Formats: sequence, structure tokens, C-alpha cells
Amino acid sequence: MKHYDLIVLGGGSAGYAGARTGVELGKSVAVVDGSKELGGLCILRGCMPSKTLIYSAEVLHLAQNGKKFGLNIPQATADFPALHQRKKTVIGEFQEYREEQLKDGRFDLYQQFGRFSGEKEITLEDGTVLTADKILISTGSKISVPPVPGLSELPVLTSDEILELDRKLDSVIVLGGGVVACELAQFLSRTGSEVTQIQRSPNLLKSMSPEVSQVVKTAFEAEGMKVYTDTSNLSLQKTDNGYAATFEQDGQTTTVEATEIVNALGRTPATDSLNLSAPGVELRRSGHIVADEYQQTSHPDIFAAGDCAGPHEVVHVAIIQGECAVKKAFGQDPDPMDYDPLLTVVFTDPQAAVVGLSETELTQRGIPFITESYPFDDHGKSILMEAKFGYVKVIAHKETGVVLGAECVGKDAGELIHSMSVPVGLKAKVQDLIKVHWYHPTLSEIWTYPLEDLAEEITA
Repeated sequence: MKHYDLIVLGGGSAGYAGARTGVELGKSVAVVDGSKELGGLCILRGCMPSKTLIYSAEVLHLAQNGKKFGLNIPQATADFPALHQRKKTVIGEFQEYREEQLKDGRFDLYQQFGRFSGEKEITLEDGTVLTADKILISTGSKISVPPVPGLSELPVLTSDEILELDRKLDSVIVLGGGVVACELAQFLSRTGSEVTQIQRSPNLLKSMSPEVSQVVKTAFEAEGMKVYTDTSNLSLQKTDNGYAATFEQDGQTTTVEATEIVNALGRTPATDSLNLSAPGVELRRSGHIVADEYQQTSHPDIFAAGDCAGPHEVVHVAIIQGECAVKKAFGQDPDPMDYDPLLTVVFTDPQAAVVGLSETELTQRGIPFITESYPFDDHGKSILMEAKFGYVKVIAHKETGVVLGAECVGKDAGELIHSMSVPVGLKAKVQDLIKVHWYHPTLSEIWTYPLEDLAEEITA
């Protein structure tokens, strides 16, 4: 048995941030991670590999549409072995760096799975017992397998496996309409697969506004993808040539077929093997660990951060949570978690990005607000880039002009949204932002149109 000031379960983004913070506070720290490869979801099976492949697909798409730009590019196709190798090279560098950080001697690393065997006691696979004054749970998430008839019985692909592809898929049915589903569906379509996407909710990207959803859906369909939303009673079957998905939509039964099915129906917290009943840590019905604004669980000495706790599966949020949890655990005075200025990006093309409070949330809170928007198809830089899908929207306090939120769906929205993330975080006013230099012609310049309209309304 070995005792530490802090044990961290999971060495991903949240776990590493918590472990590093513990060391900075002068504490003895152990990290327990039983993954075959160190690095966490973002580096190994999330952000970095998916965005590497998505960017390659965007370059391919531009090349295939060279005529729009006055270019003669006879042929452009995906080389899947080369795509796969480039992705491995890119993420290999990040994975190697994170592994070096975990093994650099600042804390003890146990490359085994561990579970609670007592209130503040962790037993590893080899029987080693670790105890600690404080414990941070950051075990991440795993692929969700909802109770869709046929889903658990058929050898369908998952988002993890799509990221490991070294061959083209002829045709694919993508189940789901969330961030991962939309990003991977378009990647597959642009690299040569015939793609059908099936979503139960009325809109793709249901956590965003219906306007954002509609732009993305329209762009997908313009590229030849078939998108079904607001479906019910989905079931899956094996066929002679692959698979079939049967569902209901608008009172009619529809069946679509493809050579492959991809389960992109989300992820669930990786908490079921931790034996959390031993320390009495409460779970939500979703499997997420119940945690307060400082990431403290129902046990005062146990904290949780990252995907296993939620409420947002975002890397920068996981890092902030991990730091906040460990500071609170050891008597520091961190700022509580605040999700009002949350920033979210979806790397479809057009990209979708939102920051701050939505119109729905503001209405529910009774906060007076006004909005103005402007389309990309009437903006100089986006027109010359043939990037005409989408719009920008700014939401401001009706009386003070403080920027409360913003939406951007269009070319490079993930970059453009940061122009609004700063004022949302700093509670700046639209009256201040119109004094800023916005260079012409740039994509960022598009923000000036709604900002100027809002400033006129507030001063009127």
C-alpha cells in the first residue's frame, strides 16, 4: 500500500491538468491510466485525428471544385493509406509529447486500470493498493450503444474505427446528428463514399439553433449527401450486400441500404467499472458523476472532471475543470466553473460555432436582448472564396450593449468566433467593438455589420 496526497484516475486532458496542478501545489501525485496508449481521447481518438482527416478532405474538396476558381485540376482523389499515415504522423507527435509529460518524474504513473476498493482507496489490476487524501476522477467517455434494434448484434463501425480507415467505403449509413456524426459524415462523403445520415431529432446539431442546423443540412445536401431528420423507430438489418436501416419519418416507413453502418450516436461516461458505490459517489441517470461548481462530488474528498462529469465534452472545459478541482481540493480559492461564456465549434464545412448565451437561454432567464445578423453570401471575402453558406449573429443586452453571445456558421467559423469570444468573456459592449480596426477584405470584417446595427439600436 502506498499513500499520496492526490490520486488521478485517467491521464487525458482533465487528468493531466489536475495532476500538473497538484504538483505545482507541492503535492505528491499518482496518475492511474490503463489505456494501451497514453494521451487521452482528444489526442488518440478525438480532436486531433478527426481534424487532421477533415482538413485533408477540405483540401480535396477545393481541388475537386477547382473550376469555380478558374483552375484546371484534371483529377483529385483520396489516397487512404497516405491519409492514414499522415494522421498517424501528426497525432504521433502529440501522443509522444503527452507520454513524455506523464513519465517525466513529476508524479508516479501506474499504467493499469484501477477501481475503488474503499472510501479513498484504489486497487490496481495487479493487486497494488493506493490511498490518497484526495482523488480526482477523470476517466473520460466511451462509445455509446443505445438500444436500437440490431445495433449491438451487427458488426457496425464506430467513430473510433472511422479514424483508423485505410480504405474507401463504398456507401455508408451514419447514425446520429451530433458533432461527431456530422463531421465524420461529411469527411466520408468528400473522400468518395455515398453517405446517408439518419438523425432522430428534428435538427442536426440539436444543441445549436435551428438556423445553424439548417445551414449545415443544406450544405450537406448540396454536396450530395442524403440527410434524414426527425425520424423514429429505427432498426438495423443485415443484407446480402451490407446493411439496411429502416425508420419512420412523416408517417412513412423508409429503408435505406449501404455497405457499412457507422454508429455515431454519441459517447457515455466511462464510470461503470470504477465501483463508485464504495466511496458513495453519486451518478446521474446518464452515468455522469454528480459534481458541483468546483467539481466536488457527493464525497467531499473526491472530485471529477472531463467527460465523465460533463456537462460539456470539450477539451478546454475539461482542462479548466481539472485545474479547478485540484485547487479546491487543497484549499485554494479557484473561480467556480462558469459555462455562460462557453465556446463550441463544429468542424463541418461550413463550420458552426457559438459562444455565450443563446436567445433561448436569455429568454428563459428574462434578460432583455437584441440581435442582428449578416449573411456570408453578401460579404466580399466570402464571395471571392466561394464560401457563401451561412451567417454571423451577435446577441447584445438591449439596454447596456454588453455582448451576451454570438453565432457563426460559415467558412472558418471556428476561427472567426474568437472575435466574439473575447468580448463575451470580458463583458465588452458593441459600442466598444465598432471602434476596433477591422481589416478589409477579411472574413472577420463581417462582424462589423451586425455590430454597427446593434450600436445604432442601443443609442437610438
